[in-house]
Amino acid sequence: MLAAHTGKRLLWRLANQIRAPVLLELWDGERIPLSENPAVVFRLTSPTALRYVLKPSMSSLGEAFVEGYIDIEGALREIIRAGEQMARSAGNQPWRSMLRRLHAHTRVSDSEAIRYHYDVSNDFYALWLDRNMVYSCAYYQTGGEDIHTAQEQKLEYICRKLRLKPGERLLDIGCGWGGLIRWAAKHHGVRATGITLSENQFAYARERIAREGLANRCEVRLQDYRDVPGEKCFDKIVSVGMFEHVGLKNLPLYFATAHRLLADDGVFLNHGITAMDPDNRSVGLGAGEFIERYVFPDGELPHLTLAVDTMSRQGFEVVDVESLRRHYARTLGQWSERLEAQRETALSLAGRKRYRIWQLYLAGCAHAFERGWVSIHQILAVKGLNNGRFILPWTRADLYR
Repeated sequence: MLAAHTGKRLLWRLANQIRAPVLLELWDGERIPLSENPAVVFRLTSPTALRYVLKPSMSSLGEAFVEGYIDIEGALREIIRAGEQMARSAGNQPWRSMLRRLHAHTRVSDSEAIRYHYDVSNDFYALWLDRNMVYSCAYYQTGGEDIHTAQEQKLEYICRKLRLKPGERLLDIGCGWGGLIRWAAKHHGVRATGITLSENQFAYARERIAREGLANRCEVRLQDYRDVPGEKCFDKIVSVGMFEHVGLKNLPLYFATAHRLLADDGVFLNHGITAMDPDNRSVGLGAGEFIERYVFPDGELPHLTLAVDTMSRQGFEVVDVESLRRHYARTLGQWSERLEAQRETALSLAGRKRYRIWQLYLAGCAHAFERGWVSIHQILAVKGLNNGRFILPWTRADLYR
């Protein structure tokens, strides 16, 4: 381990190189300012913290906080910005995780990854999600809506894009807590099926479906997308926040499965996070490595061009693409604020370490979407080579009536 006195000398040298609105407070009370007017305090709890601070990246600083080597003081959004400035001025660049090339993305590994992220506690997620438990980008018409209104606007927007009609069969791949299938059944009269790998989500969705009297129109299954049987079984298919978990090598299989299950005159909407740089699928300045380790094991972000190309190669005709990057920045910011407001309850439900992970994850991702490190797109598609038939309206006007 680096000797404490040597580490201190290096920190003072670091202070002359790094410009960030940070005050470093050491384990013995000594203070090292990284600017004349620090906005936040990084309190190093022991000399062990030196290994994380001397080569700062979004990943190393996040890890130090989660593991308890650094405590932080200040507004969370300012802390995220300060961490970015430290990482950027130190010259750190995001490194590509070699493990990503080795991800198996088998049924077992995908199930384990999903359970790690989603099976924390339904009560924990309920603290900061909306009343429908929708864990994906909301949709804002003005930017001033609360999270409940914005999420219902998103659910309705998706249903309108799919042009749902009463009696149609809808499949939601990765249905979460069932918010979309319940909305589509209740407001558009479809017969909706949702699949998830999370046991907590499965149990919650079944209970809400029964409580809302939708059991004759809604079904939820604990099932891998690769195991959904049949051909042309659904009139419409939707997948929201799912293909980030699929793995780049499995994208052809994922889209081919949707194509197999979709009726000839069907419509498919894929809503997911996308990389901004076609050659670098990490979030900037090491943030991607933090997310890989602590938040979304085995997650991989395809670039929009890869998603569209793969869909096309599996027989889809892409008819509409919309970026919702600003919407997700706003959504994550609201989630972060709601989690902070429920701090004590969240700590009791998830524990200190898990709470700190989600603190950084939500606020950090809001920052990442604001900065344009990542994006999110809704891609609407129909089956190609369908004898020239085109089943959608001439314009998008019907979406906004």
